[in-house]
Amino acid sequence: MGRFDGATVLISGAAGGLGRGAAKGFAAEGARLILSDIDHAALESLAATLGAQTAVLAGNIADEAVSEALVALAVSTFGRLDVAVNNAGIVQSFARLPQVASDEARRVLEIDLLGVFYAMKHQIPQLERQFKATGKGGAIVNIASVAGLVGAPKLSVYAAAKHGVVGLTKSAAAEYATKGVRINAICPAHTRTAMVDGFVRISGAPEAEALAELTRGVPMKRVGEVDEIVTAMLFAADPANSFMTGHALAVDGGVGAI
Repeated sequence: MGRFDGATVLISGAAGGLGRGAAKGFAAEGARLILSDIDHAALESLAATLGAQTAVLAGNIADEAVSEALVALAVSTFGRLDVAVNNAGIVQSFARLPQVASDEARRVLEIDLLGVFYAMKHQIPQLERQFKATGKGGAIVNIASVAGLVGAPKLSVYAAAKHGVVGLTKSAAAEYATKGVRINAICPAHTRTAMVDGFVRISGAPEAEALAELTRGVPMKRVGEVDEIVTAMLFAADPANSFMTGHALAVDGGVGAI
């Protein structure tokens, strides 16, 4: 019996590394899935591999209508929403603050911060209604970053957005702590996804050398693996983890310890 047998789990950014890992992790634990990403073909391809009841909706999470439609899709397809993993996000160019183009900064904030705001704005009322009707609560897991807990030189706008995600998480968690909605954030350090692969390519250095530079400030001296971050997502969403809310959980190889 899986931890999420019969539960409806919504995952945004599902076609990317962490989102794909989350979809596989929740499916393996018995969840029914609502998957979103900007890439419809990638969503369809992923859904075909999961062995779980799945519905997909492609769209840009910076468009509030997408978040509203995803909650409606969960209710119309499976009758309820139990868990939302707000994972969709992008990273900025690696540059000092004055060199970041204003249009790029706006796009990062719209997707990484406002996208989470829009998602929670529509997810929370549905979870609260269900709690009032059935007494069964739900959980929201926002994917922030270790850059949402500390400064991130040459990633200033990304860090600002992720600090905002942590702020939204803590504030909404306090607002809904007695209303059956638990809200937590996962804050990974660099993880082996397309984002890290892109850094290696752009660096022009051999992979081992590029990764050593990327993890210079990480006590474990390595990047995280997708499965390690997914384990934290499952923990945060687990109904048995019923007394944890408003927490920003660092999964960072020890970065926060120094």
